[in-house]
Amino acid sequence: RVSDNAGAAVSLVMVARMLPGFFLAPLGGALVDRWDRRKVMVTCDMGRAALLVALPFVDSLAGIVLVSLALEILPLMWSPAKDASVPRLVGSDQLAAANSLSLVAAYGTFPIGGLVFASLAGIAQLLSHIGVFSSFSVDQEFLALWVDGFTFLGSAYLIFGLRTLGRAEGAGTTRARVDWRQTSRDIVEGVRFMGTNPLVRGIVIGLGLGLIGGGAMIPLGPVFATEVLHGGAASFSLLMVALGIGGAIGVVVLLALQRTLPRASVFTGGVIGCGVFLILAGTSSSLGPAAFLIAGVGACAGTAYVTGFTVLQEEVSDELRGRTFATLYTVVRFCLLLSLTVSPLFSDLFDWLSGLIFDHRAIRIADYTFRLPGVRVALWGGGIVTVLAGLFARWQLRQARSLGLVHDELPDAVPESAAL
Repeated sequence: RVSDNAGAAVSLVMVARMLPGFFLAPLGGALVDRWDRRKVMVTCDMGRAALLVALPFVDSLAGIVLVSLALEILPLMWSPAKDASVPRLVGSDQLAAANSLSLVAAYGTFPIGGLVFASLAGIAQLLSHIGVFSSFSVDQEFLALWVDGFTFLGSAYLIFGLRTLGRAEGAGTTRARVDWRQTSRDIVEGVRFMGTNPLVRGIVIGLGLGLIGGGAMIPLGPVFATEVLHGGAASFSLLMVALGIGGAIGVVVLLALQRTLPRASVFTGGVIGCGVFLILAGTSSSLGPAAFLIAGVGACAGTAYVTGFTVLQEEVSDELRGRTFATLYTVVRFCLLLSLTVSPLFSDLFDWLSGLIFDHRAIRIADYTFRLPGVRVALWGGGIVTVLAGLFARWQLRQARSLGLVHDELPDAVPESAAL
């Protein structure tokens, strides 16, 4: 405990985690496009490992804020470098599979992490009786941070062995110091590219605005489960499980059909489908149908995520790929933050308006009563935003196709012998 005001301390730490992405991502993307990407990822992993190992010994709020700031800056370099490097590691016909596995690695390991964290309680209790560890107040959280740090060391070791990675094509010669003038020109070039390229614009805005709608389910889910489905924490947990299962099903189906589907169309269809399923889920008043529809949200969201990243990796040139993904992460971060903070406010506003317009916030037709709490209207609004994002992305991708920016609408055909 480093502060008497826990709420303010948590808020300050979260601000330190969120702000760098809005201001430093363009710089990080430009540097990723100029530096050796393998070295960038290895350095970032080693830096995160060192920060996590040192974090349990930080005993001041200022120190925690600085560590949180550093922990957020390093992924701003690592993530664009990783996504920009994938096309160098696998063929174009395997990009969707690689991105699907990346999604599974990012979110499918949560249960493993939970089991590891639970097992650390007993280990911490055993270590607390050993003299050398008792002086450090080793507890479950202490060990969890160290285990997390060592996983980054493992990641650095694996990435260090990827000799095929390196600097982006056309990045010029390696320099020991940063040429800030050239870096500034790179940032301007990247911004101009994304502003004038309808392919990139459609995918970035489609994913970002889609998250405003889809992300509303996270803060509004508990209220929806209680007020509309007449459940509680268990009902919300079931909805989140359905969301995860739906995402997994969407990724598996995409892997099975990726060679026969037009990826750009699958992306826009996934975003639109996510919004449609969210609207239908908000309309439902029973847990079973709502869980099924939320699974549809997860399936469409997972499909859109994988295909969106795949299209960018296929169609964006190597020397601009780092800046493109850095911008994508910034837009996604901003839209998700906006969704998490604004959707509860809109829910309260719609609840107030519904109470003014409808008696007991419900519409009665003969013997049928349909309730209109604010959370239901807010989910409808989120779904509509997501559908509009998908339609905008479809319009932009059609423009890109007419300009010849989408070179292969269909993935490479599978030879008949390979299919057999």
